[in-house]
Amino acid sequence: MSLLSTGSGVELTANRLFEHRIRRLIAISTVALGVIWGLALADDAEMWMLVLLAIGWVLMPTILALSLGRPMLRYALLMPASAVSVGLIGMTLTAPDSTDVGWLLITLGIVVGGTLGAWLWFRWLPVPRALNDPYGTPRVALVGLHIGLVLIGTAMVMAGL
Repeated sequence: MSLLSTGSGVELTANRLFEHRIRRLIAISTVALGVIWGLALADDAEMWMLVLLAIGWVLMPTILALSLGRPMLRYALLMPASAVSVGLIGMTLTAPDSTDVGWLLITLGIVVGGTLGAWLWFRWLPVPRALNDPYGTPRVALVGLHIGLVLIGTAMVMAGL
């Protein structure tokens, strides 16, 4: 008996229950990426960083919304996730001392989220059975880590501005 799940999960299907999660992610990504873009603007980010963050801000919820009818479009989430990650790495490397730790935490949180997506949604690596259920406690804890890093980092950047 294998402890790994090698088949596909509900993440790339039109599963009704999972569609509710996609709808939440549309709203959350719209707000969260907008806040991150606004913080970068307030922290005097270079134009290329703002452009990458804006691309992610527009494309992430758009692709998620389009994927409700065509779940395979979720593979296209690699584009906004990559744009945001590169923009945030730039912020981390250039941020003033007052906000540098906050940007690092936001970047780590986003990279954790992107890594979880590639692993658990796209199944590019085998998924342990304990993480197969998108609503299971172990997986929710990993998502909580992703969210916590972004929220703590956001609060630290806001405090440093």
